[in-house]
Formats: sequence, C-alpha cells, structure tokens
Amino acid sequence: MKKQLALVGGLALATILNALPVAAGNGPMSAKTVVAAAATTLPVNTERSTMKWNAKKVGGEHYGSIKLADGALQVNGNKLTGGSFAINMASIVVEDITRPESNKRLTDHLKSDDFFSTEKFETSTFKITKATPISKAKAGEANYTITGDLTIKGITNPITFPATVKIAAKTAEATAVIEVDRTKYDIKYRSGLVGTAADKIIYDTFTIDLKLVAEAASKSVGSR
Repeated sequence: MKKQLALVGGLALATILNALPVAAGNGPMSAKTVVAAAATTLPVNTERSTMKWNAKKVGGEHYGSIKLADGALQVNGNKLTGGSFAINMASIVVEDITRPESNKRLTDHLKSDDFFSTEKFETSTFKITKATPISKAKAGEANYTITGDLTIKGITNPITFPATVKIAAKTAEATAVIEVDRTKYDIKYRSGLVGTAADKIIYDTFTIDLKLVAEAASKSVGSR
C-alpha cells in the first residue's frame, strides 16, 4: 500500500513539474522575456534648428531664412523612424538685399498670392512617411533616404531627398538640402510654364537647406 501511494505521489509531482514554465533556455515557455526597444519622440528645438532658402532666376538669385514653428523626430534606438515639422511662412526673411525699401518689397511679394499667400496659408508642413537607412554610407555623407508629404498653400505632394542623420542618447540631428518644384504648389509667377519672357524667368525649383535639432525636453528643477 505504501509503495502504491509513493508511486501515485511521484506521478503527481512529475505532472506538476512538467506543467511549470521552463526557468531557462530558448524554448517558447522560457521565463526570459525579450523586451523590444521603445520608440522615442524628441521635440524639435526651434531655436537651434535652421532653415535657409535659395531661389534662382535668369541672371541672379535671392536667398534668406525662415523659421520653424514646431516639430518632432521619432527614433528607435539608433534609427530614425519618423517625424514632422511645421514652417511659419510669415517669418520669411530676405538676406541678400541690404536696402530696406527693396528688401521689404521682395519680402512682401513673397508673402503675396503670387508666391506663398501667407495670410491664407500661414503654415507649411512636412511629414515623414518613410525613413530608409543608406547601406554602407560613409561618415559625413547622407545616410538616410527620406520620403514624406510636403504641404504648401494647402497642396500636398510627396517628396524624396537624402539626409544626414545623427542620433545620440537623447538627441537627434538631421540635415538635408531639399529641392522643391514650386509649380506643384500653384506658385507659377514668372515660370517658364506660363510663357514668361526668357530673360525674366524665375526657375521652377528652389532649395531648402534644413537643419533639425531634436532633443528630450529638459526637466526644470523646482525649488525645495
């Protein structure tokens, strides 16, 4: 009788042990848990970020700056996964003309309906839809191909460009020179597409030299 009880007890113990999850190893019931790295959103520091524009015409060019309104970059570990930013179109500045009257004349024209219609469309935006690392990119060269939706004057078009991205513990920096076809956003003043005289043409593309600096928000230290 004692032997039968011992046998039953042994079988019960074996059943319990087999039902428990494995404490170690690579099996599906392993107690080891693999935790995926969490994506992080880093706000763009608009004071440290810059945006320069350059537009060429027959016989010359104009250039200047414009301010970012806000933005953010999404990173996962050391990879850029997404992001967006908004541009304050009313902040456009002309830097190549030093005479105040002439400078104001061009600045006001750029804000008018011939160009960016800033009273109607105060903000332009860009949103990343795809960030693809460039394989074997050399140091200092573009290491990402960025694709996203650029919205100007309420019109959205996809755009793709190379970018150089640097990611540290709590910061990310992205630089790029972006070429924009203004005619896709209904900006056709003096475009060759509308029959402008050859010596008065403003080229259809302009460039944006962009530097985005994003960083974790600093925590203010309260008084004790």
